[in-house]
Formats: sequence, C-alpha cells, structure tokens
Amino acid sequence: MKNIASAFSDNFLGYSPKWYERSIIFFLILNPILLHTVGPFITGWVLMAQFIFTLAMALKCYPLQPGGLLAIEAIILGLASPEKVYEETLINFPVILLLMFMVAGIYFMKEFLLYIFANLIVKVRSKIALSLLFSSIAAFLSAFLDALTVTAVLISVGVGFYSVYHRFASAKESHSDHDQSDDSSIDSDKEDALDNFRGFLRNVLMHGAVGTALGGVCTLVGEPQNLLIAHIMEWQFAEFFLTMAPVTMPVLLVGLLTCFTLEKFKLLGYGYQLPDEVREVLEKFAQKETANRDDRGRARLIVQAVVGIILILALAFHVAEVGLIGLGIIILLTAFNGVTEEHRIGKAFEEALPFTALLVVFFSIVAVIHEQHLFKPIINWTLSMEGNSQLVAFYVANGVLSAISDNVFVATIYISEAKSAFVSGAITREQFELIAVAINTGTNIPSVATPNGQAAFLFLLTSAVASLIRLSYIEMIKLAFPYAITMSVTGFLGVMYFL
Repeated sequence: MKNIASAFSDNFLGYSPKWYERSIIFFLILNPILLHTVGPFITGWVLMAQFIFTLAMALKCYPLQPGGLLAIEAIILGLASPEKVYEETLINFPVILLLMFMVAGIYFMKEFLLYIFANLIVKVRSKIALSLLFSSIAAFLSAFLDALTVTAVLISVGVGFYSVYHRFASAKESHSDHDQSDDSSIDSDKEDALDNFRGFLRNVLMHGAVGTALGGVCTLVGEPQNLLIAHIMEWQFAEFFLTMAPVTMPVLLVGLLTCFTLEKFKLLGYGYQLPDEVREVLEKFAQKETANRDDRGRARLIVQAVVGIILILALAFHVAEVGLIGLGIIILLTAFNGVTEEHRIGKAFEEALPFTALLVVFFSIVAVIHEQHLFKPIINWTLSMEGNSQLVAFYVANGVLSAISDNVFVATIYISEAKSAFVSGAITREQFELIAVAINTGTNIPSVATPNGQAAFLFLLTSAVASLIRLSYIEMIKLAFPYAITMSVTGFLGVMYFL
C-alpha cells in the first residue's frame, strides 16, 4: 500500500516541483474552508489569484492541469455553474475556432515565413531597426487581421530560428531527429551564444507581441472587444478608427519610442544582440535551403505566398469568421502542396489545442467572476462618477481588471452597463461615446502588463517557444513593464485631455 500511495504522489502533476504540487493541494483544501467561513465573494477573488499563480508557474507545469483542477473545484463548490461556463465558452467560440484552425494554417506556411524572416534577420544588422520593424509589422497586421494570428506567426518564426541554431550547436545533421528542448548535447563553447540568442529572441518576440496590442486597439477588427463595442455604438471601420485616434495614435507613437529607447540603452532585459556565430549559421541555413530547393520546393513557396495574400485579404475584409478562414487556408495549403497524410496534418494542431483547452478553463474562472459579481463594486464606483472624471475612472478600472482577468470579458461587462445607463437617461449620447473610447483603450492598453491580460500574450507564454527561450511569466512581466507604464500613462493622459 505504501508503494501505491507513493506512486499516486509521484504521478500527481508529473515532474513538477514538490513545493508546487503541495501548493495546488493546499489551494484545493483551502477553498471549501474559505467558502464556508468568509463566503463566495472573497473565495472567488482568492480562486482568481490561485489561477493567476498557475499561469505564473507555466514553466514549472503547464497551467491546464492545476488550473483545471481549480476550475472543476469551483464548479463543484457552486461558485460557477456548468451552464455559465458553457455560455462563456459559446460567447468566445470565434476565438476557439481561430485557435483550432488559424494557428494550424500558419503551421503550413512555416517554410515561407522562415524564408522571409530569415532573410530579414540576417540582412537587418541593427537590433534597433529590427525591433522597430517587428513591432511596426505586428502593429500593422494586427490592425487589419487579429492579434492571435500575428502571434502565431511570431511563434512559428521563433521556433524555426531556435531549432536551426540549436541543431547546429548540438552537432546534429539537418535531417536527423532532434529534441530542441534538450541541451545535454550542446557544445560548451556554444552555450554563451545560445543564451544570447535566447535573449535576442525574447526581445524581438516581446516587441512583436506588444506591437499586436498597439495595432489591435486602433481598429474594430483588431481585438474581439473592439468589434463588440463598435456593434453596440453602430460605428463603421473609419468612424471607429477616427473616434479612437486621439488616444490610440499617441499611444502608438509612444510605444514605438519605448521600443527604440529600450534597445538603445539596453534597459530591463532588452539590448541582446544576435551573436555573429548565430547570424552566420542562419545565413548558411538560408543559402543552403535556397540552393537545395528544387522545382517542387519553389512551387510550395509560391503557393504559400499566394495563400498568404488570400489570407490577408480575407481577414481584412472579414469575408467569414477568422477560424473558418483558417480552415480554408489549411485546405488550400495541404491540397496544393501535397500534404495528404493524416499524421502530417495532425501535427499542425499540436501547438494550439493545449492552449485552446487552457482558454476554456480560463472561461470557467471568468464564469466565477461573473456569477459572484466580483467586479460589481468597481463597476458601481465608475458609474457613480460624472464628466471627465468618469472617463478616467472607466479607463483605470478597465485597465486594472483587464490586467488580472480577461479584457474581452471586462469590456463586455462595462459596455453593457454603460449602455444601460444611456438607455435609462443617466448619461448623454456624447458621454456614452466617450465612455466607449475609455472602455476600448482601457481594456487594450494597460492589459499588456500581464500575460493573462491579453490572449496573444498568454498564447505566447504557453507556446513551445516560451520554454525554449526561457520566457517565463515573471520574465514576460519584466519585459512588458516599461511598455505597460509608458503606454498606460499616455492612454490615461489621452483620455483625460484629448477626449
């Protein structure tokens, strides 16, 4: 019996540290006690803090399992109902559809993306210029596409580059089996270069991730909550852009200026340069790939380029739900590039499906927030204010709550409450429009402070590339901190003085 008990203990959360396993067990024991002593409201806030803790420890254990146990317990304790979880999931079904199909579609464009970005990285030798380029491209694409799709591109590129150099540093043949997460075979004289390359990738990926937020806040298709707000306010694309511009344009400029400053003065974990040895390996890789590419290889690149253009146009004109466009991309790329085996197609879904499951668990925590009215006191406080002070209060409240929970959920709650106030005559149409700007910018800008504030950030944190380049929750917060401060303050001043 002792051996069986030991086996159960060993199996629980696998190879996670024992202190982490004990912490999760402590949480599971604590929550029922809190529920029966201090009530569901405080227990709900504690549960949310516990879930954020599992996200922070993502490199110790993937958050799906510990976070899922907390979510299951919350439902058993009655903090949220299965029906409410299903409702929250259904509301966010377009995001789930996107993750299921669009990320897999990007996987089949990896060859083309590596070709483009490999040439970009080896030819643009200035780290400052490269960082601004990554941030600007991500901002532009996110304004017309969506942040998760752009993040999927960044992840694919990051994993591809890392794999190329890691294989070289491990002295493995280009076509041999290779575990890029295993550093045991790394040559000792290449360890420093690999560490610097990790830092370089952390920098450019974070610049790109922040870029998705800079562009995503500007247009009605940039983020899911933008579309919701535009629908309620009956704003078209141009009207939405111009209404938000007094706040979003200064934030965009300050964001890019922050990118320049961080790299110029090598502040807060930025300033890593691409080692010459790594640049040489990537150059040789690009040259070798070009030299070895036969007619079929060139045809694959042409197909991927054409489908890429189709993807951008389809997303920009919103011809269908993003996820359905992703499914179409999968069909086109696999059909015209000869990928017909089930196991080869299935591999494309490995990256996104764990995160999709984690996102549904996250919606369970959102259901707790909703059913226990955890944000109600803050909502009442903002609605009790008037004039410009009310706009500032909406911006701050939405920013703080989005940084600790889900910005789409926060925007949904606040725009609904603001609409109710308008319908009842408590606020004018003009004030309602200004509040909508404060809600949109509040949920999009300060939420870059934490990985759980933006779905794109959370996707990056839980992706394969995060563990490879040592991008932990705390590291991501540190790298996002200067952006969060400068962009949030600029947005605050924009709401206060420009609206």
